[in-house]
Amino acid sequence: MSVGDSNPAAVPSPVQDVQGDDRWMSQHTRFVLECKDKEPDVLFVGDSMVQLLHQYEVWQELFSPLHALSFGIGGDTTSHVLWRLQNGELENITPKVVVVWVGTNNHEHTVEQIAGGIQAIVHLINTCQPQAKVVVLGLLPRGERPNPLREKNAEVNRVLRASLPRLGSVQFLDVGSGYVQSDGTISTHDMFDFLHLTPAGYAAIAKPLHDLLLQLLEETPEESRPILA
Repeated sequence: MSVGDSNPAAVPSPVQDVQGDDRWMSQHTRFVLECKDKEPDVLFVGDSMVQLLHQYEVWQELFSPLHALSFGIGGDTTSHVLWRLQNGELENITPKVVVVWVGTNNHEHTVEQIAGGIQAIVHLINTCQPQAKVVVLGLLPRGERPNPLREKNAEVNRVLRASLPRLGSVQFLDVGSGYVQSDGTISTHDMFDFLHLTPAGYAAIAKPLHDLLLQLLEETPEESRPILA
């Protein structure tokens, strides 16, 4: 399933404030204000994987020097990110690269719907920020042992690898290799809750991502070529 209202994962929607503290909307509002105050070359958007990356030392070491902004909110799905981007988080800025990392929280959606939601985000960025190159990070394996959600994430990655090159200036970077051990388990050394990365877990993906961002920032538009990793 591709972009469109027929795909529930591609329909923009805000998070319902079930806890009554307006926390999610407050974070979104802060991001919109940051767009008015800062001039990022790199914009990260997504869920808790983006949010936690910003809180670790590797962000200050590798990504902050690239003039990067982090718009990650824990628990977000593709629909939530779409809504945020449609409501101010792409305004007043002209990033050279946008990194998208979302989809693992789309539990109720099919593989095709999740991939379609991510494609919808890429399409929106291409439309609103045509100068920007887009990097989509693959979904990570999850759970201590093999499980259906881990299989779903792997299948989403396979669909994205095949479909994203048709969307223009977008790169797919699979950062999930190396976390699953030979016996099929994931170690708490890499994921403290078998979902979120530890500092060591982030270190494993930071170098290839940083290298790709440097390459994209140095390229002229004419030099840009699709990269599958």
